[in-house]
Amino acid sequence: MSWLLVACGGAIGASLRYGAGFIISKPHSLFPWTTWSVNVLGCFLAGVFFAFTQKYPVLQNETRLFLMVGILGGFTTFSSFGLETFQLIRQGQLPIALAYSISSVLVGVIGLAVGFYIFQMILSTK
Repeated sequence: MSWLLVACGGAIGASLRYGAGFIISKPHSLFPWTTWSVNVLGCFLAGVFFAFTQKYPVLQNETRLFLMVGILGGFTTFSSFGLETFQLIRQGQLPIALAYSISSVLVGVIGLAVGFYIFQMILSTK
């Protein structure tokens, strides 16, 4: 049953990821804004979900498989991040590749922390 939760969530997340490519503005630059935005948003949502699991431990089981592993796992995309970084390096765009890599990790972790702490504060008042 666990695999079904992950598979269904993954299908939803991958579909949302595909749709995000049409919605997120793509400025004319080498920087991969769509993947960066999706990954940062996914980190923020992971922080939100983590805050909820701290308040409601029941969410750490099947719900975690569906939402975190499935939906957010399908929505965010480390493989695209790796490929885009590699392509930038191959094109001789090392500064952009470094900016993309460093900002993806730093802003992603900050986004996760912001999502966690904001929702932890909201949930602690209830």
